[in-house]
Amino acid sequence: MHLAEHCSKVTAVDSSRPALEVADRNAALNEREIEWIEANAFDLLRDYASAGRQYDAIVLDPPAFAKSRRNLDTAMRGYKELNLRALKMLRPGGILITCSCSYHVSPAEFLGVLSEASRDVHRNLRILENRTQAKDHPILLAVPETAYLKCVIASVNY
Repeated sequence: MHLAEHCSKVTAVDSSRPALEVADRNAALNEREIEWIEANAFDLLRDYASAGRQYDAIVLDPPAFAKSRRNLDTAMRGYKELNLRALKMLRPGGILITCSCSYHVSPAEFLGVLSEASRDVHRNLRILENRTQAKDHPILLAVPETAYLKCVIASVNY
């Protein structure tokens, strides 16, 4: 919604038809034009990257891939794959905004997977900002699980 206020075109992808319907109603209420695509993000990004599609900015905000420690290896492969595909599609100087809401993925592990993905596609990432969740989801020192969101904003160069 916020991107549509500042960008000439916004395309949003989700695998959930009900989520897209709610988002479309919200966009209409806010007078925002957004193209909605119902698809599996892994498949769509693979197809778009193979087709050579290019973008100025890509936002990756998948659901939690690692709901427990035993899912960590699979989650890391998923984060790497999504980011690798997105990096292939960003123009030089493009912006990647990528997130993980998996508590079991540490900030260092998330940055490590971004580093691996950027090396694999021969792109240089320059971190512009490193964020966490908004103030309405406070981080409680006595409850480490509340520090779950990692959000990296980076510029991409070849």
